Amino acid sequence: MISENFIKVKSCILDAAKRVGRDPASVKLLAVTKEQSDMTVAKGVKAGMTCFGENKVQEASDKIDILGRNRLEWHFIGRLQKNKVKFIFDLFDLIHSVDSFPLAEAIHKKAQKTGYCMPILLQVNISGEKSKLGIDPLDLPKEIPKFAKLEGVKISGLMTIPPYSLNPENSRPYFARLRELRDACSELGIPGMELGELSMGMSNDYEVAIEEGATLVRVGTGLFGPRPSIKKSQLVE
Repeated sequence: MISENFIKVKSCILDAAKRVGRDPASVKLLAVTKEQSDMTVAKGVKAGMTCFGENKVQEASDKIDILGRNRLEWHFIGRLQKNKVKFIFDLFDLIHSVDSFPLAEAIHKKAQKTGYCMPILLQVNISGEKSKLGIDPLDLPKEIPKFAKLEGVKISGLMTIPPYSLNPENSRPYFARLRELRDACSELGIPGMELGELSMGMSNDYEVAIEEGATLVRVGTGLFGPRPSIKKSQLVE
């Protein structure tokens, strides 16, 4: 089942990229494995998945201890608390959810002590929903130069989560806005800052996200089925 789902999702990524004249290789599939067992994730590895997303540091650590990092990428996609920053350097290749300057600064300070520069994405609250974290899109162009001065982090791009909808087309304006915001920030010409990555799109709308420029799509239920503890009414990646 997982292998078949993987083939289907990869095919959908290929088709979505081709529809808008993009190179399918420019889109990376992030298999969201939060709350899935290590045995389930191992089946994903066997099927050919190489990039995984987790939203809890301890859960990710347990899985990485078992599955390792050799030829595998691990991304952090959940809310990162400052007291967990010290653990991320040995676990993750990219942090998707840096939602404030104080958090970026905390990562920077710890990175300087370890001699490491952590790639991060800035989470933007495009929808303006109070229930979602993220930087205000109106503030980002004037705030991003401060982030760029932090030598312990590398700003690799932006991330957003639109309001959940059964209709994938309802996500399109939010994805387009993030792309436009990324382009506007790129045009600022800030030295040393690259914003090549756009992390947007989940199981219900990743094809639309690709059409709007996503380079990272976060797919969980589309690959593994519902998480063990999830309710049908809850948003799933």
